[in-house]
Amino acid sequence: MTRTKVLLVDDEVEFASALAERLQMRNYEVRTASNGLEAMALFHEMPPDVVLLDLKIPGMDGLEILSNIKKFDPSIEVLMLTGHGDVASVQKGMQSGALEYMMKPIDIDELTSKIDRARRKRERG
Repeated sequence: MTRTKVLLVDDEVEFASALAERLQMRNYEVRTASNGLEAMALFHEMPPDVVLLDLKIPGMDGLEILSNIKKFDPSIEVLMLTGHGDVASVQKGMQSGALEYMMKPIDIDELTSKIDRARRKRERG
């Protein structure tokens, strides 16, 4: 099986860098973006299998990015990450097509399990 391609979108650069490194050590191919425009450019340049998307991002927020991703390719699974989750945002994200929400700090084993499950779900169609 080919390596799972992950697009990680988070404006906390240190967090994103550390998480990307931990995922790469577990054999995931990870690209990072710190804002919505960069995320969409990377998304179109190398379509990922799974997107890890922070809810609070300056400019285009996570829910807007989620909407744009789903318009382009509804089969791509998106896991929302947040340290600021509220019930309304969670509901809106799930209605917009997010597979799951995860609260920061993130347990790497739980995250990799969810990434693997998201990829399998996408492959099954």
